[in-house]
Amino acid sequence: MREINWGIIGLGNIAQSFSEGFLNLDSSNLLAISSLNKSKLDYFKNKYKIDENYIFKNYDDLLNCSDIDIVYIALTNNLHYEWILKAIKKNKRVLVEKPAFIKSDHAKIIKYEVLKRGLFFTEGYMYLHNPQILKIIKIIKNKELGKVISMKSSFCKNILTKKKFFFFERQKKIDLNHRLFNKKLGGGCILDLGCYPVSFSVLIASLIEGIDYQNFELSNVKRENGLNNIDIDAEAEINFDNSFKSQIKSSFKKPIGSETIITCEKGDLIIKNTWTGKTEIIKNINGVSKTLKNKLEKNIYSYEIENISKDILEGVTKPTFPSVSIDKTIINTEILESWLSA
Repeated sequence: MREINWGIIGLGNIAQSFSEGFLNLDSSNLLAISSLNKSKLDYFKNKYKIDENYIFKNYDDLLNCSDIDIVYIALTNNLHYEWILKAIKKNKRVLVEKPAFIKSDHAKIIKYEVLKRGLFFTEGYMYLHNPQILKIIKIIKNKELGKVISMKSSFCKNILTKKKFFFFERQKKIDLNHRLFNKKLGGGCILDLGCYPVSFSVLIASLIEGIDYQNFELSNVKRENGLNNIDIDAEAEINFDNSFKSQIKSSFKKPIGSETIITCEKGDLIIKNTWTGKTEIIKNINGVSKTLKNKLEKNIYSYEIENISKDILEGVTKPTFPSVSIDKTIINTEILESWLSA
């Protein structure tokens, strides 16, 4: 079987997690890396056995490499649009780490460019490739619990304080230049964490018959700004087509976790640890609970890499489910944009 050769632009923490997904995959190969940081290039070169010919000290050189089938862009949020556009103009297929865009206008420009060229493009939400999430989709599509009524979803963790003696808390030492706390880099809890419940809300809404999920309105928006005036705690309600509502939360200060509850006519689907490989589903029908557990057979990023590589091998130009379509990316971006500006 032919291997799909991947190149990575940007070698931060998320690129490290993503790269581990290539281990023991037959259909996919991490061929090339690009970074402005020499120590990161050396680290990736040694750990993933990258050939010296495919180590690039600037991003343009990687895009000019004809041996690369698809580029994974793992730069800070503010750089996504620029390098997606450059990659597309070099006729490269693209996977970009979430959130793909900060501005919906940029998402629409990229849609035009990829459709014009017939190029593959998708936004990187690795949790969608978790087999447990696919079980949820199947339950909803088969109407095992009847029609979906509403949803609550959160991604919250405390990265600002730590416990000291006698349960007193003190603030952690924060690097204000770090991407999470820098507005110019696209920092804040909404873009970093809130994009997950937004994307899941859009997905679930798209599964409900008779709903135009592209018709949405935000209400009950609450947002607290903190360090460097970035959002550190936020919530909102998305009303899809006046038919389905999803309450979403994200936070850098509240460790309330990453649970999703999907309320249906006959009961609830409770999803513990929604965004990780340790996802657990509880079907709650008339007070009777049944837990659906699943042990991942491999790294959660491996599923994402495999699914995308399969699309490319089959000559697909539009990503197949569970990869994110450009239309869903546009809706994701519009909701994030509205949440940040409300």
